[in-house]
Amino acid sequence: MPDPRFFETLSPLSVADLAARIGGEVERGGDRMVASVAPLSSADGGAIAFLGDRKFAAALATTQAGCVIVPAEAKDAAPSSAAVIISRTPQASWAKASLLLHRPMLLDAAITRDEAAEDDSVVVEPGAILGQGVRIGRGSRIGANSVIAPGVQIGRDCVIGANVSVAFALIGDRVKLYAGARIGEAGFGATGTAAGAMDIPQLGRVILQDGVTVGANSCIDRGAYDDTVIGENTKIDNLVMVGHNCVIGRNNLMAANTGISGSVTSGDNVIFGGKAGIGDHITIGEGARVAAGAGVLADVPAGETWSGYPARPIRQFLRETVWLAKQASSKKAPKES
Repeated sequence: MPDPRFFETLSPLSVADLAARIGGEVERGGDRMVASVAPLSSADGGAIAFLGDRKFAAALATTQAGCVIVPAEAKDAAPSSAAVIISRTPQASWAKASLLLHRPMLLDAAITRDEAAEDDSVVVEPGAILGQGVRIGRGSRIGANSVIAPGVQIGRDCVIGANVSVAFALIGDRVKLYAGARIGEAGFGATGTAAGAMDIPQLGRVILQDGVTVGANSCIDRGAYDDTVIGENTKIDNLVMVGHNCVIGRNNLMAANTGISGSVTSGDNVIFGGKAGIGDHITIGEGARVAAGAGVLADVPAGETWSGYPARPIRQFLRETVWLAKQASSKKAPKES
């Protein structure tokens, strides 16, 4: 279930009603009621999930979801306990269902510093806006013209710079967000429909653990359903992008212009050089180093340093670079006739 501090859960719907509104066809269980959306792996009897890729067939077979949306060829693989909706575009149908069952909390009204603050040591600079349900810990400071959206929790001794926006987020103690940082915006998720691409609602959160620093104009997207997590004492430079559902370890260092695609996992003490780019669903082991400008398209083992595009172990990269340089220099200029 999406966090009720950030998302309102709407009235339950029957499977038949839901199917009619999302463009699906009921295979069985039209009378069942569903109240939420969830992934196959974590759905319960009151939730609706979907199968979007054959690689998740095992998760479909074992899901506890009350209803599943599947393509026609997968209907027999659904658990007998689940209601079934058939759709040519299961992910798009699930996205439409999420809009019918959940709604993000909007900034319809602001509260005062006194309503949000733990005590009088909290400072809210001129022009800052605090949404309903916001809580700010002792000794924290909110910069001018920053917007703290409904439900956000900010720990103690935090520094939020000017023109920062924070939404759908839980912030630990001693966190620093420099000017212009964007925390908790919707992650980049889209799926195809007959009418073209459709945004997939993002129902997760951002969790910044104690001691995290986020540089100016950097962006950390909230999760698609699970959370985006930045581990303790990780330091992020200016103009860095962290995509949805990433889980970043403790004491990571990210230099400017690093781009982390969705669902990346990094261990503790990982270093990313400037302008490094990491492909989606990649795991980077503890203590690994990604050189500046590297493009990582495969898992990086713990403790290794990778460089180049596509990135590979740095010794291999250097050997190949030297070999290419020798080949280029060994070419003799053509003789004049």
